Amino acid sequence: MIERFRRVAANPATKEVLKSLKPQKTLWGIFSVVLLFIVPEIVAFIWGAEITTYCQSHLQGNLTFEEKGYYQGLEYLFGEGSWINLLLGLGLFIWLFF
Repeated sequence: MIERFRRVAANPATKEVLKSLKPQKTLWGIFSVVLLFIVPEIVAFIWGAEITTYCQSHLQGNLTFEEKGYYQGLEYLFGEGSWINLLLGLGLFIWLFF
């Protein structure tokens, strides 16, 4: 199994795919990693309980389809922080500079 992983890692096609996935060292690359991965998780860890309470209090009323989707999406996005997403964002941020 380890030998198979080594062959896949040494494959030129795998190296090319990884190179194409790497975020670019531009302002947009840095902002995209920070704003899409790191900031939402930090907000969820700090204010997750308050955001969940706010969304659930609004979901109890009579809402349109769009409003209900908005509050459910907000609760899903910021309701609970994920260490996996935060570590993924930090990993991409570090990989950005190497």
